Amino acid sequence: MAKIFENGKHALICYLMGGDPTPEKSVEAASAVLEEGADALELGIPFSDPIADGPTIQAASVRALKARVTPKTVFEQARFLSKHQKPIYLMTYLNPVLKMGYKEFAKSCVDSGVTGVIIPDLPVEYANEWIEEAQKNSLETVFLCSPSTKSERIIKISEASTGFVYLVSVYGVTGARESLPSYTFDFVKRVRKLTQKPLALGFGISTREHVKQAIEAGASGVIVGSALVSKLTNPDWSEALSQLRSLVRALRDAL
Repeated sequence: MAKIFENGKHALICYLMGGDPTPEKSVEAASAVLEEGADALELGIPFSDPIADGPTIQAASVRALKARVTPKTVFEQARFLSKHQKPIYLMTYLNPVLKMGYKEFAKSCVDSGVTGVIIPDLPVEYANEWIEEAQKNSLETVFLCSPSTKSERIIKISEASTGFVYLVSVYGVTGARESLPSYTFDFVKRVRKLTQKPLALGFGISTREHVKQAIEAGASGVIVGSALVSKLTNPDWSEALSQLRSLVRALRDAL
């Protein structure tokens, strides 16, 4: 992942829910996102109790679960999408990982060409066992910090994170927002003073203006999820893909 941040380059990381709205269409959408210039893909594993997610991604998780999508399905999708030769991160809650076991989950990641894993409900303080397994398999682990995270803990999170540090832009859950509060960018500046690792700002990023503001504040890249996922609810699938591609191009051009 570090390569996409080399020489001061800024990265666009796009999130889609694995298997949403169907496994076949999900792969088509992810391929479109990567073809239009996303530097990396974040692929969600659907879960019945997505505590960090707002209504858009919660609904995507429900659609994927109704389509009988399992972690195995998402691993198969990652394996197929790895042909694009861009980093793929799995975003998953801890429960599916524990159900498989750290060792088996890490092995499945490697077998599927996955670059790294983001587990939002795994605190860094309790992550040693997973980190050890990830390191054995050369997998990156990305931890999250929010505007309420104290500086001492931000340092701990940045030291444990490989690839990049995920900055949560606002208090609350995921979801596209018209504007981001000023404290978001103060937060980015604060974290930038504490670490030299790449910082990717997510939760609420949905416009070109958001992207520009994030980069100006010191972020190395942005993570866009709900704004993209919402495009896939259009019943006209060709139009949905067209809107998805247009948004990725617009965000990419803002970097």
